[in-house]
Amino acid sequence: MREGEADPGLYDFRPYRDRAKIAWPEGKTVAVWVSPNIEFYELDPPANPHRKSWAKPHPDVVGYSHRDYGNRVGHQRLVDVMARHGFKGSVSLSIAMCQHHPEIVEQVNALGWEFFSHGAYNTRYSYGMDEAQERALIEDSIQTVRAATGQTIKGWLAPALTHTPRTLDLIAEYGLTYTCDLYHDDQPGPVHVKSGKLISMPYSLEVNDHYGFSVYNMSPRAYAETLIRQFERLAAEGETSGTVMCIPLHAYLVGQPHRIGPFEEVLRHIAADGRAWITRSGDIADHFLANDYDAAVADAARYAREAR
Repeated sequence: MREGEADPGLYDFRPYRDRAKIAWPEGKTVAVWVSPNIEFYELDPPANPHRKSWAKPHPDVVGYSHRDYGNRVGHQRLVDVMARHGFKGSVSLSIAMCQHHPEIVEQVNALGWEFFSHGAYNTRYSYGMDEAQERALIEDSIQTVRAATGQTIKGWLAPALTHTPRTLDLIAEYGLTYTCDLYHDDQPGPVHVKSGKLISMPYSLEVNDHYGFSVYNMSPRAYAETLIRQFERLAAEGETSGTVMCIPLHAYLVGQPHRIGPFEEVLRHIAADGRAWITRSGDIADHFLANDYDAAVADAARYAREAR
């Protein structure tokens, strides 16, 4: 292996075919969690030399107002259909929402939704941060969400999916237990960090509504059918060992009038199926840490021995 090609060592390789069995509560085969991204995008944010906030020169009125539709209109549609079918959200939160639109945060907190940090704004990135700046962001996330909701965040999704080499170590040091920033598996698994205990929480780019509508150019019906196929496969495989399905959403996309109907049919399908543990990301993390973490570590050690 040439220099620079080494495995970064974020997590161990564990073949999907041969792992300790994960057993979800009540014999469910797939843990399903819905992750609404409740975000704030700035009209004309500070420039980051590593990445532009908007494709157009600032201020990008079109991009800003399109996303603002989510907080003003689409959010309520999403809340309504989720409540109708018994889903509580696990919110990927731009913590600035606690100041800009506190009524939204208060509303879903009262509904029993969970919050984890998605940075301060989705137009400010971790790229280029020094350690003190990144620590300040994590501390601000913990303190702001606790003050606004009474909750202590357990998870992290980096703002606009931007990281530094120290991000995972730092969030573990501050007591967070899961990251949504690794897309390598359909089950939770241990992450190597310098201190604490951190797991990867299966999130998704493939069935994220941003990718579905803005990258893959799916119709609302095609996106809904994709989610149902994802669920059916993971529920079937989960009979061997429990799987996780995340549905990451943005209210400015899925909350549009022509999209919310097909999406509601997905929730209806999953709720009626009977194989889904409909839950929140923090509950999945707590269950895995209490029941499956040690077995996953042992699996990795066994595989490493056998591969020698």
